Parts: sequence; structure tokens; C-alpha cells
Amino acid sequence: MKIAEHEVEAGGLRWFYREAVPNSDNGRPPVILLHGLVAQSYSWRDVLPALAEKGFRAYAPDWIGHGFSAKPDKSQFDYTPEAFLAALTAWIDSLALDKYSLVVQGFLGTVGLLYAAQHPDRIERLAILNTPLTSEAKLPLKLKMMGWPFVGDVMTQDPLLVDRTLEGGGPYQVDDEDLDVYRRPFLKSSDVGRALLWTIQRLQLAQVMPQLDQGFADWQAPTLIAWGLSDPWLPVSLAEKFAEQLGNVELERLEQVGHYAQEDWAEKVSAAVVTFLRKQAV
Repeated sequence: MKIAEHEVEAGGLRWFYREAVPNSDNGRPPVILLHGLVAQSYSWRDVLPALAEKGFRAYAPDWIGHGFSAKPDKSQFDYTPEAFLAALTAWIDSLALDKYSLVVQGFLGTVGLLYAAQHPDRIERLAILNTPLTSEAKLPLKLKMMGWPFVGDVMTQDPLLVDRTLEGGGPYQVDDEDLDVYRRPFLKSSDVGRALLWTIQRLQLAQVMPQLDQGFADWQAPTLIAWGLSDPWLPVSLAEKFAEQLGNVELERLEQVGHYAQEDWAEKVSAAVVTFLRKQAV
């Protein structure tokens, strides 16, 4: 088993992504994992090997504007949910996969859910970790301020923003060597801060939530909602309400796990996701 790093151009944008290649493929569809705001595909660093050890090939990209993927100017990329959705579609198409399972987390996880709703025939299984799911979900002040004029311009240029955000979303400190990876794009260029500012300014949660309600009205794919109960921003009641509208759904509550579930306690997330993905269809 190995974790490889790749770059590919898709839809005119450069994507960086990590790929876990199992020593022995289990014959099941591969898995795509999407991270949330301010994070990177690096947040899945301990989940990727856990999937590969059970025979799953897995892919985790850095969103456009995040990590080591492209950070285009807003004149070239709109940073709206529609723009992210089109970009994600182009990147997934570049992988040439027929069917796959999808794992989404965080406030950009809504784009992954929009993708799933538009491509239900391609989704084998869906796992949702601490993602806005209903109209009650609000962007927390800590993140909202990053999109304010002047204030946001300053905040998003501070590499320590990463520390405060990742650690503010849960009960744990992140190791310094891991924070170094998260900070690196901010230290390398001011583009990542500007991209984050534009992303938050154009997140459009109020418009996206009704689209999710409509898109998942007839959802059939097996779905896991694994929820970190120590998330200060998104309460488990959102997951419970969303689960009520789905037929084939499991809700797993993760004790002592925060918003960035895979960063806080990768072992719990891995156990929940791997167990769910290995289940046979009924």
C-alpha cells in the first residue's frame, strides 16, 4: 500500500490530490474524500491508509483555492458553489471512474452533496461528516469574519488562521508538524488567503440548502452520517433532521470528535467509514 501525490489539469484548473493504492484490491468501487474549509486533503492522511488496508483505492483532492491546488483570481474562477461543482465534476471525470463512494466533510461538503444529488447513478455509497445539511446550519462567526471587507483581507493573510480554525472546531490541539503542512500554502503565496476570502464571501448556504432538500428527496444510495458531537458549529440535530428524510441511512454519533472529524480522531472516522463501505448491498 502506498500514498501517492498527483497533479492533473481538469477543466482548465490544476488539481492536487492524494491517492491511496491498496496492495490487494477488494473489487469494490473506489472512494473519493472531500475536505472542508481551511483544510486540505492532508486531513485524510490517516483515513486513506485505513481504506487501502481494506482493499479500497481512495482519492482525496485539495479543493480549488485550497492546499496545493490552483488558486485562480476571481476573474477566472467565480468561487461560487456552481463554480466549485463544475470544477469538481471535471476533476472526477478526469479519473475516468464509472462508480465510486463519496465521503464529504465541512462547509465545502455541501458542494460534494450537490454533486451526489446530480449524479446518483455514479454514487455507490455516501458518507457525510459534519456538513451543513439543513437551513438551520449557519456559518460560524469565526469563519464568517474571514469574508468581511478589510477584516477578512487581514485575517486570511495570517498563517496562524489555520491553527485557530482547525483547533477552534474541536476539543484538540493539532501537532505542530501537521500545522506546518496546513500553513505552508499561506506562507508560500497570498493567493490562498484571497481564495479563502472569496470562497467564504460566495458560499451561499441559504441558497444551497433548498437545493439539497430537493436533490435528496428521492435519494436511494446507502448513506452514513457520522457526526462529531463536539462540533461547536454544527449540532447533531442537523444530522438527525436530515436523516429523517432518507430511507437507507445510518447515523453514527462520534463522541469527543469535533467539526474536522478526520483531523480530530482519524481512528474513529476510519472505523465508521470503512465498516460502512465494506457492507454488502441488501
